[in-house]
Amino acid sequence: MQPHVAILGAGPVGLDAALACADAGWPFTVYEAGDTVAAHVRAWGHVRLFTPWDLNVSRRMRTHLPHAPHGGDWPTAAELATRLLDPVAALPALQGRIRLSTRIAGIARTGLLKHEEIGTDTRAAAPFTLLLDTPDGEDTAEADLVLDCTGTYSHPNTLGPGGIPAPGERVLAERITRTLPDAGDTGRWAGTVLLVGAGKSAQTAARDLAALPGTRVEWVVRSPAPGWGAVPDDTLPGRQHLVDTSRALADGANDRLTVHTGAHVQALSTVGDRVRAFLTTAGGPREIVCDHVVALTGYTGDASLYRQLQVHECYATGAPMNLSAALLGSAGGDCLAQPSVGIEALRNPEPHFFILGAKSYGRLNTFLLRTGYEQIDQLSAAYTEESLLLPAGT
Repeated sequence: MQPHVAILGAGPVGLDAALACADAGWPFTVYEAGDTVAAHVRAWGHVRLFTPWDLNVSRRMRTHLPHAPHGGDWPTAAELATRLLDPVAALPALQGRIRLSTRIAGIARTGLLKHEEIGTDTRAAAPFTLLLDTPDGEDTAEADLVLDCTGTYSHPNTLGPGGIPAPGERVLAERITRTLPDAGDTGRWAGTVLLVGAGKSAQTAARDLAALPGTRVEWVVRSPAPGWGAVPDDTLPGRQHLVDTSRALADGANDRLTVHTGAHVQALSTVGDRVRAFLTTAGGPREIVCDHVVALTGYTGDASLYRQLQVHECYATGAPMNLSAALLGSAGGDCLAQPSVGIEALRNPEPHFFILGAKSYGRLNTFLLRTGYEQIDQLSAAYTEESLLLPAGT
């Protein structure tokens, strides 16, 4: 029998998975919460990628789109969406297969609870039930194979110490920006910005906001001696430039930006129409009154989707256990040097359920689109066309 495949998320990895299903002749449906494909990518469309086109276009995409962008140019996220992902979604093989504005509310094994039929053929043979939130209300769907490619960008981490919200953070949630700010909207960021985080997103925001003449940035960095994610002999010039810029800003290159190292946000409150942040820093406690709060402390996937499935998560990274163990055991910390882990590292105790793409890396920040495309290669090779229950090599 041919499996019906449910693909969750119409981002780059989800669309590549759809092409793989089309090539294999499997019936499939792509469920996308946004009102367009690549909704997460478009949300940071003003940002230029570190990686060139050749690392962002999959083998399948290039086969189906002979004139797909290529070469060493670095696209913006908006260009990635409009020049690559929109044309992929418009391919005849995907027509009628993508359901937009359809959010997955939960996934279960039909007729089985989480603790039942552990490791049995009965569980493996039971179809999945998907609970859907659609523009017309709730609905359900069934699938034999589920690929969770929903990404992480819609689930930002909080800014408080230890990973929980700082007191006052939940009350002020609507005043906190947790996505990459577009510095092109100069009036939006006038005044003082409290920026929290030290990763590439925060570094990008610091660079862009500090360039605005009407903006002052107070940058809160947890590490007392940040390394800014530097990679020796970096072959990605955009990434190296961002590291160099962050170092310069930390050394006082721009008098409109101050870096507070070894710092945490202990609490937030309001003072008039502004926000007061209480910090602990390497130099002692400090208060900052600001007009904007930008929290870029990373993103993790929504694990609640598969709460009723038998998924073994790493206690440290939140990634599927087998994959996390393979990644943590590899020597390279550079996204360009990630190991090819194989299908067994992608499997979960729940048969025929896979977490792929950026979400599969949990809290690890070394994911590349190229890695997600390799995951699809490994999965499509592991399943034969004859039967969902006969993975290749078993």
